[in-house]
Amino acid sequence: MTNTVLGRTGLTINRDAFGALPIQRVDIATAGKILFKALDGGINFFDTARGYTDSEEKIGASIAKRRGEFILATKTPSKNAEGFWKDLETSLGKLKTDYIDIYQFHNPDFIPKPNDGTGLYEAMTEAKKQGKIRFISITNHKLNLAKEAVESGLYDTLQFPFSYLSNDTDIALVKLCAEKNVGFIAMKALSGGLITDIYAARNWMAQYANVVPIWGIQRETELDQLLEAMKQTSPLTPDQKAKIAKDREELAGDFCRGCGYCLPCPAEITINICARINLLLKRAPEAQWVSETWQQNMAKIENCLHCGHCTDNCPYGLDTPALLQKSLKNYREFVSSRQVRV
Repeated sequence: MTNTVLGRTGLTINRDAFGALPIQRVDIATAGKILFKALDGGINFFDTARGYTDSEEKIGASIAKRRGEFILATKTPSKNAEGFWKDLETSLGKLKTDYIDIYQFHNPDFIPKPNDGTGLYEAMTEAKKQGKIRFISITNHKLNLAKEAVESGLYDTLQFPFSYLSNDTDIALVKLCAEKNVGFIAMKALSGGLITDIYAARNWMAQYANVVPIWGIQRETELDQLLEAMKQTSPLTPDQKAKIAKDREELAGDFCRGCGYCLPCPAEITINICARINLLLKRAPEAQWVSETWQQNMAKIENCLHCGHCTDNCPYGLDTPALLQKSLKNYREFVSSRQVRV
């Protein structure tokens, strides 16, 4: 296992972190089993959020008694100081802890700064004075805002999407964080499920010493694969390089990363799946995606209201309605070619 120091925080953490968004989808017993196994397996950084329904509660109910053994990060989506304090106190209670190591503004559409009128950054510094948080952080999906946060000197860490599908501008951001001694936490290290080879993903990520990827884990089998991969970090093999090159070619250009900021959709379209289902068909057993349920879900694209909500909220600037229409056309051709009958 490989450890690293997370920027100027000075925190020594394992290079593989636990993304706790997916455990909201499993029962509390399953979540507890996975969390304990991860901690016992050497993972000592756990990332969650106030917005991940009961994820914080499941962490608190399981590994809170071993609080001194791990680094804990969570997030607030609040846009004002009152909401900040409410979120912080709620998180502390759910997580059953007196302090949070890394407290993050959750994907704001601006960078909170002192005297900006929101009181958010002042609340962060006061929470730090009170010992309720240790380090001030931020997450974002927009490159310009992420870069602004790093250059401001106000944030100890940044969480941003990063994987072997990232482009040169994303890599430049990683290097900027290294220069500024800002810890870089990589979300979507498997690009929302589009990357299926965790060995290649980890070995590619290992070339950036200041990057700590968080792997979203829902099943014990996923954790087992990660724990096994943690024993085998090595330079990229020729086969892995070829795999990465193929994935980059296939996913070049505009594609949905599955972040979900376009939701909820007033037409009840599951946009973050429907817009990329044809990519998922190539990377997972197709049976689940050609089921009657998913054919019905895809058909909802025809009810798009063109209201602009998805395009206004897409951090990647995608023409989401156009992507959905293209996805539906290709999906129906795929289903027809398989002669699936419902």
